[in-house]
Amino acid sequence: MKLIEDEVDVFADIQALTAAAALRFALLATKAVQDRGVFTVALSCGLTLRALYQLMATDENVRAEIPWSKIHFFFGDERHVPPEHPHSNFRMVSEAMFLSLRTEHLHIHRVLGELASAAQSAEEYEADLREFFEPRGLLDEGLPCFDLAFLRMGHDGHTASLFPNSSGLHETTRWVVSNWVEELGKHRITMTLPVLNSAAEVIIFISGHGKAPIVAKVLGQAVNGMKYPIQEVRPRNGIKRWMLDTNAAAGIGMRPNAWSGLSFQ
Repeated sequence: MKLIEDEVDVFADIQALTAAAALRFALLATKAVQDRGVFTVALSCGLTLRALYQLMATDENVRAEIPWSKIHFFFGDERHVPPEHPHSNFRMVSEAMFLSLRTEHLHIHRVLGELASAAQSAEEYEADLREFFEPRGLLDEGLPCFDLAFLRMGHDGHTASLFPNSSGLHETTRWVVSNWVEELGKHRITMTLPVLNSAAEVIIFISGHGKAPIVAKVLGQAVNGMKYPIQEVRPRNGIKRWMLDTNAAAGIGMRPNAWSGLSFQ
């Protein structure tokens, strides 16, 4: 199988995967804070990422390596629901990570999903991003340059809330949009491809046998045969890194990486 030229890291199981992702997060955060005094990350949701967030917040060795007070947390996408709603991405991350970090001085930029319309939520969130990134000069070609963006991938190849055939895939100037998702019959608030492609590093975090078929399809596509939204994520000056467990990587013929045994111990 011919792989797209992304970084692909495979780990023995979900425990090794989450430990490696936590280590990567800590290393990137520490370096960014040393270089610029701040680390910016766009978060996504999902069961595998929930496990990662819980590990970072509750494992004493991991938690001690992360410069929490210098991190600004953003959200790559959000449902058009209030923060206490069961489907809220903010609620999921709060329960998995933020609530366990009450003693830390956190900087959390949530999407105001409780506003009257998803379009208004998107406009307000873009204004929040501009207010943070522009005065600090944390831009790449006029777009916010996140140090890290965590992404997941759906069974249809969507990422963030950029679904196949949705209008948000074609946005070229806006940072955040309200994207109508036909199959869900709902609007989602999502960062756009220009923003994701300005990140210094994008990590696509996937586990489980259920995702193996779409992982194999996506990584098996030739570069000129783009079919899935996740393939449109191509950082201009950064790294696109797939982090998979062996179950998710079952269809691409790759063994676990040598560094999969690294830990904070």
